[in-house]
Amino acid sequence: MLVLLAACGESSNPRSTAALADRSARHAGPKLDIPEPPLIVPLRPSLPSAAIHLDEALQRLGQRFDGSVGIAVRDVATGWTSHFRGLDYFPQQSVSKLWVALGIFDRIDQGLLRPEDEIVVRPEDLTLFHQPMRAAVLNSGGYRITIEGLLVRALTQSDNTASDRLLTEYGGPDAVRALLDTKGIYAVRFGPGERLLQSRTAGLDWQQSYASGGAFYAARDAVPAVIRRQAFDAYVADPIDGATPYGIVDALARLSTGHLLSAQSTARMTGIMAETRTGALRLKSGLQPGWRLAHKTGTGQVLEGEQAGYNDVGILTSPSGRTYTIAVMIGRTSRPLSERSALIRAVVAATIDYDADFTLQVNAAG
Repeated sequence: MLVLLAACGESSNPRSTAALADRSARHAGPKLDIPEPPLIVPLRPSLPSAAIHLDEALQRLGQRFDGSVGIAVRDVATGWTSHFRGLDYFPQQSVSKLWVALGIFDRIDQGLLRPEDEIVVRPEDLTLFHQPMRAAVLNSGGYRITIEGLLVRALTQSDNTASDRLLTEYGGPDAVRALLDTKGIYAVRFGPGERLLQSRTAGLDWQQSYASGGAFYAARDAVPAVIRRQAFDAYVADPIDGATPYGIVDALARLSTGHLLSAQSTARMTGIMAETRTGALRLKSGLQPGWRLAHKTGTGQVLEGEQAGYNDVGILTSPSGRTYTIAVMIGRTSRPLSERSALIRAVVAATIDYDADFTLQVNAAG
């Protein structure tokens, strides 16, 4: 159930409230018999002009961009969230690696796993697309790596094999969905893992042979155009791994404040996220001197010039230590990378402007 007291930017899509309230839409796979408390969007307070300006800035940016986009920015200290289509679902793609990592760190907190524990990654564990560890796995026939090493590869390099191997160790997609419910993370779905997600998006049924060489690309190219288009459009319209920008900034805010993990695991997970190597032209490109970012990118497949998922989400910290969580999720667009990067940079700039305005108003108030 959704208790929606107020939400900026919803007039453009009145179906968003129903979508967010739909429990079955939040999960891919069997429903979990776990009671769901309401997701409460706080009533708009008597906002200072800084928040109003941030609201207006996100509306302008979202409306002017040629594509389907959702944006959310949360001031962690005050709890206020400005957003544009923040209650709509967008493909996460590799943003969903965050939830696998969260589950592993939660097991570490419980004493069920240790960062130094070793796991063997075999050729049959290989997935597809971006997997920098692929060569090491094939050369060894059984590559031994610590849980810590897999976490670093999954979060900083967005290595699909590293994340899916951690997912298997954790217990699979249903275990992650249960974790999201247990932790109170709502309006965030978890998909079936990289292999099934990407093959279904292309109109294929996964075969492990697709992990070898260019087999997946050859199989995808052989899919009739009409079938591939239907699969692609169906995924974008109702992404099995979808999440709302509002849900993501809420989860990241609770991660940053230590409400999801122990202090040690919180510091380690966000520390790894701060070393992310992907997305140099996304949120990171908008930083100003003294600002810090811990983030995770997500990038989907392209069909006939359209991309299904081009994202960056993270925790932004000002030089004075104020924290903001931010999500920019481009669900579908054919615009060039330069325009996407400009949009994401502009969201960071609007957040930095808000920080400056807010600080001035607080100082002026004495």
